[in-house]
Amino acid sequence: MKPLYDKIGVNYSSHRRPDDRIAAQIHAALGDAETVLNVGAGTGAYEPSDRIVTAVEPSTEMISQRPGNAGKVYQGVAEDLPFSNNSFDTAMAVLTVHHWSDVPKGLEEMRRVATHRVVILTFDPAAPYFWLADYIPEIIDLDQPIMPAIGTFERFFQRTEVQVVPVPHDCTDGFLGAYWRRPEAYLDSSVRAAISTFAKLDDISPALERLEKDLQTGVWAKRYADIQMLEQLDIGYRLVVADLT
Repeated sequence: MKPLYDKIGVNYSSHRRPDDRIAAQIHAALGDAETVLNVGAGTGAYEPSDRIVTAVEPSTEMISQRPGNAGKVYQGVAEDLPFSNNSFDTAMAVLTVHHWSDVPKGLEEMRRVATHRVVILTFDPAAPYFWLADYIPEIIDLDQPIMPAIGTFERFFQRTEVQVVPVPHDCTDGFLGAYWRRPEAYLDSSVRAAISTFAKLDDISPALERLEKDLQTGVWAKRYADIQMLEQLDIGYRLVVADLT
């Protein structure tokens, strides 16, 4: 079966540009690593430019959108990394773990090839969902089975730090929660096309019609007035930093 991102990855990079604030948090977590493996690398959005980066990505479509100056990329999967033990200082993975076919195996592979640290940006399924779930509750049913609990990482790596990753109101990386203060964006089919969740949902036209109506009538603005002045919001994204030393 073709990787999901071979299907939805066309023009992906036009809506999924790295957010500098999230990038800074990820790069700080990499510590003093000189060599970094990016697992499930996609277009390489969060790869640091000041380290030697190697990437692994299953989708040919995503690989084709990597910039020309990006590090070497191998087509492959997290569960079977084509490297020997202790090949890199640090292994990182950004919003990809929920796409893996075997999470424990993928984590074991990251631990096998890294000597110092594993850094994973993920979503905590135990966190309260933001307002989009009021319109599309199916996203909860979709995420719960595939998003590993934070405890999964803590038990696997043992020595971990879990950091909250607040999402800026003007986040440039168009993942599912990026538009929490820009609700009209979810009405844009090109925005939804760059978010894997929407590719897995059945027809959500009625939900989008209700959202559009609530935006036009001011119902949305009244119902969610408490978030409209916030600069950033914790909506469940977490950075897991595992020390292997």
